[in-house]
Amino acid sequence: MRQEAAAAATSLLLTQDARSRKDNHHHRPPPPPEDDDTDAMPPPSCTTILLRREGEEAAATEGEEPPQLLPPLNFAMVDHGVYRSGFPDASNLPFLESLRLRSVLYLCPEPYPDANQEFLRARGISLFQFGIDGSKEPFVNIPEDRIREALKVVLDTRNHPVLIHCKRGKHRTGCVVGCLRKLQRWCLTSVFDEYQRFAGAKARVSDLRFMELFDISSLKHLPASFSC
Repeated sequence: MRQEAAAAATSLLLTQDARSRKDNHHHRPPPPPEDDDTDAMPPPSCTTILLRREGEEAAATEGEEPPQLLPPLNFAMVDHGVYRSGFPDASNLPFLESLRLRSVLYLCPEPYPDANQEFLRARGISLFQFGIDGSKEPFVNIPEDRIREALKVVLDTRNHPVLIHCKRGKHRTGCVVGCLRKLQRWCLTSVFDEYQRFAGAKARVSDLRFMELFDISSLKHLPASFSC
C-alpha cells in the first residue's frame, strides 16, 4: 500500500510540474531586442542637417552658370582695340569688363552716371568726355574741334582698348567713326554705308555732309591703323 501511495504522489507532482512549465511558457515576456551596433545609425543632429544643407547649397552655387554677357545697344568692333556702342547700362557692365578697356570716349554733354563712373574708377579705366549736342535736324550743330579732339584720343593706342559711345550709338558716334574712316582712306561710299547701317531710318543728311567736308589734314601725321 505504501509503495502505491508513494507512486501516486510522485505521479501527481510530475503532472503539476509539467502544467507549471507549460503555463510559464505561455506567459513568458518577450526577450529584449538584441543590440546591433554594426548597422544601427543614430538620428541626425541639427548640426549634421545644417552642414548637409550648406554643402548642398555650395554644390548648387558651383553648378550655376556665369552671368550672361550682354553688349550695349549698337555694339560693334571698329578696328583692333576700338569699339563703338550706345550708352551702356548696368546690365552691360559685365560685358564691358570682358573687353578689358583702358578708356571710354563719351560724346554726350550730360554728366556720366555715378554707377558707370564707379565701374570705370574701380577698374582703372579713363573717361574722356567731349560733349556734343544731340539736337535733331535742322538744328544740328556738330563742333568740328570736339570731333578732332575725340579722334586724337582714338588714334592714341595708349588708350586702347577704347569704347566710343553716345546715347544710341548712331549719330555722334557715327560721325567720329566716319571721320576715322576717312583717315583710314576709306572711300565716301563705304563711309556712308557704315554710318547708315547703324543709323538706319534715323540717318541725317547733316551728318553725311559733315563727314564729307571734315578736314583730316591736321591729323594725317597720326597713325590710323591699329592692326595687331
